[in-house]
Amino acid sequence: MKKIAILTLIVALFFSLITIPIMAQSNVSESNDLKQPVVVDGREIFEVSSYQEYPAEARVNWINSGIETAIESEKKPEVTVRKRNQSITIYVNDNYLLTVTQEDILPELTPEQQANIWANKIRESIEKSQQEQSKSYILRRLSFSVIILILTIAFHWFLGRIWQKSYPFWRRILQIENSDSTSPEFQTLKLFLNLSLLLIRISLWTFVILYLANLFPLTRVWSYRISDSLISGFSSPVLNVGNNSYSLIDFFILIGLLIVLFFIANTLSNLLRTRVLNLTQINRGIQEAITFVAKYIIIFIGSIVLLQVWGFDLSSLTIFASAVGVAIGFGFQDIAKNFGSGLVLLFERPISVGDFVEVSDYMGVVENIGARSTLIRTLDQVSIIIPNFRFLEEEVINWSHHNPVSRLHLPVGVSYSSDVQIVRTALLEATKDCSDILKYPTPQVLFKGFGDSSVDFELLVWIRDPSKQI
Repeated sequence: MKKIAILTLIVALFFSLITIPIMAQSNVSESNDLKQPVVVDGREIFEVSSYQEYPAEARVNWINSGIETAIESEKKPEVTVRKRNQSITIYVNDNYLLTVTQEDILPELTPEQQANIWANKIRESIEKSQQEQSKSYILRRLSFSVIILILTIAFHWFLGRIWQKSYPFWRRILQIENSDSTSPEFQTLKLFLNLSLLLIRISLWTFVILYLANLFPLTRVWSYRISDSLISGFSSPVLNVGNNSYSLIDFFILIGLLIVLFFIANTLSNLLRTRVLNLTQINRGIQEAITFVAKYIIIFIGSIVLLQVWGFDLSSLTIFASAVGVAIGFGFQDIAKNFGSGLVLLFERPISVGDFVEVSDYMGVVENIGARSTLIRTLDQVSIIIPNFRFLEEEVINWSHHNPVSRLHLPVGVSYSSDVQIVRTALLEATKDCSDILKYPTPQVLFKGFGDSSVDFELLVWIRDPSKQI
């Protein structure tokens, strides 16, 4: 219930921030419009124009007053069309309602035809309003509303379960299944899914609330106003670029297309690596570099194509691009430096994915080289995220560079009373029982000197897998 209360508050804030300014703007524009709608219990039935000294708003108020009187009488409405003073008029229960003027009719209709159409709409609206004000109708609608609310609460909970179960799927699609819950990639995915879930839930409750409000005459007028304000707000131009105008709906469509483009680029790059590059038997680091470049080329070209199809003039971005370039140069120096370092690492390949490296106090296997940072998995299975520039500005030991075979120096100290030949033989015999030590080149034992309390030797062995040196 606490979550539902919070969601209700968010929906209320959403309406207050979105609809109130739009409704105010809509009211201002309506007051200046030449036509005004006649609305019965929240349903618009037709529009009337200004006539001589009578503005459209005054005519609407008169018509609504007459229709409300007919509804409250609870009698079956008698709507007739009569000719009065060379004008076509409409009467309800022998009471004058309106005159059909030349400005009211559609171009393809005559005043008599337009009046008959309006008379039928007025009759249907009055009968429907009288029916909806009955106690039996209200009780049925209340029962139906309770069922809808229960189903909505259940679906609200079900959406949360679906989103929670979708984490493994998206982690597999985005290739972050090996990342723990504290990694930036996982936190970004979690934030995106939570925001999308919140947006869908708000949309669900907005639709349900407007639908339920539309069931009752007293609340239908608010449902009509809010729906009309939302539609006009989302479809009205909010940005003018050159000769084109863009609304919120246009931006939502563009964002959706860009998200689809990102997933397409990610899927195609994965297929390139798993189905094409793996068959070439080339180095894993080169595969990652080709995949990385291909992914961002697809995103870059696809974004340009989408913007062109969307109708956005890219030439208008010249000044904006210059400003962004200056901002990157001054405000985002570290990001630009890391991105450039990432490109150097991918193409020069001083380190590659799968290499066993030692940088600063960290030692581990390179898992991923990204645009900004490199992920290293230590021998303790801890993920270390290191900025790319550190691999170019600091000394890095790459145990796997070109040739992974490396020699280890193992210090051994023995007592002064020990037989040197027995020590040498024992050390060499010990290497034969370790499968990770290569037979060629052969292990060696070197005498290093006399220590304070021991005779110091050094066992030199060669291994093929540097990550197992510990």
